[in-house]
Amino acid sequence: MFAYHALGLLQEGTSVLIQAPREGATEGTIINAVQWLRLIVETTGALIIGLGVLAAGYQFIRALMPPQLESFNGVRLTLARFLALALEFQLGADILSTAIAPTWDQIGKLGAIAIIRTALNYFLMREMRDERGEGKEEGRSKKAKGKSEEAVA
Repeated sequence: MFAYHALGLLQEGTSVLIQAPREGATEGTIINAVQWLRLIVETTGALIIGLGVLAAGYQFIRALMPPQLESFNGVRLTLARFLALALEFQLGADILSTAIAPTWDQIGKLGAIAIIRTALNYFLMREMRDERGEGKEEGRSKKAKGKSEEAVA
């Protein structure tokens, strides 16, 4: 009898128990969720930059103790890696900010920001690749020089 009575209440009070979403409520919820996600992604990018500065700063201080010019390239590469990763997060945050009903002005700004950040990322990656290549060549030339000196001796 209880189940039948509850079923009757559900049928009679359906409009009370299951309400249609208010106009714009779902859209507002999605916009708020995307804005929170954008904030999280942007904050993550900023934290990565902060960690990169700390890591590069630590390496820089270690390179100063007995001055080692070779170590400065390592410091630059460390900071470049963190910056490249942070740029990806920042670009993702910019894309999220224009994901919901963007205006043409927002799309234009996103395009400009995306081009600038992509170019920065490209040049950072190219410089890191070049530095790694030079480091490997220096290591090979030192090994070859050491072997030739051993052969002469």
